Amino acid sequence: MTISITPAASQRMRHFLDQTPTAPGVRFGVKRTGCSGFAYVVDLANEVAADDQVIEIDGLPVVVDARSLPLVDGTVIDFQRQGLNASFVFHNPNATGECGCGESFTVG
Repeated sequence: MTISITPAASQRMRHFLDQTPTAPGVRFGVKRTGCSGFAYVVDLANEVAADDQVIEIDGLPVVVDARSLPLVDGTVIDFQRQGLNASFVFHNPNATGECGCGESFTVG
């Protein structure tokens, strides 16, 4: 399992973890939604389930559920600011297509 985080994304995630020190890490995964099938989820983990995998990336605990693992393997997570907008950006080698708005993706 390989997930990479850019320094900008790491800084953003650490900021959230610093504000909630009881969180066991940052949850990263996917959910079924959108016009292309899947959307990314990045949030604070409330707990670590038995089928979760915790990946330590430069000292940052990232929690990934078993269902999401094959869909996000190899993903690079970035954080970008464009004008007044700021968001996580995902470079996923498993994605075979994205919807026009960029909110969801397809895995072929």
